[in-house]
Amino acid sequence: MKVQEILDQLPYGKDFLFVDELLDVNEEFIKGTYTFSKDLNFYGSHFKDKPVTPAVILTETMAQIGLVCLGIFLLKDQLNDKNLAFAMTSNSLDFMQPVYPGEQVWVSSEKKYFRFNKLSCSVKMENVKGELVSKGTISGMLLSKSHE
Repeated sequence: MKVQEILDQLPYGKDFLFVDELLDVNEEFIKGTYTFSKDLNFYGSHFKDKPVTPAVILTETMAQIGLVCLGIFLLKDQLNDKNLAFAMTSNSLDFMQPVYPGEQVWVSSEKKYFRFNKLSCSVKMENVKGELVSKGTISGMLLSKSHE
């Protein structure tokens, strides 16, 4: 599966897509980037005098690159069924650095396990200086949309 095919399968609209590019992907590992544009809506309110990227958005970025993109790659044969979706089921993350408007981050993820359509990954996010922003574990599973 090619990188563009993975990106085309992502279920997010432009206002909630936190993946710019995928740099490397294989059965065990994925790495990608995202740049937080200075005009993202949440920066006007989080925080008023010193905008910073909310941890929930950093978590979502790590999940989109490190879990969903890797999951799409691993499930490439099953994702032709439009009734399938990937959902985060748990996460445990530590945050070490803030991410400010305009910053680019690099997310890398290593598969811990993948069985019974459940994927668990060790993920980390770094800034362009190579400083660790966040690290931890994110898990998710393939779900049928018919069970909504």
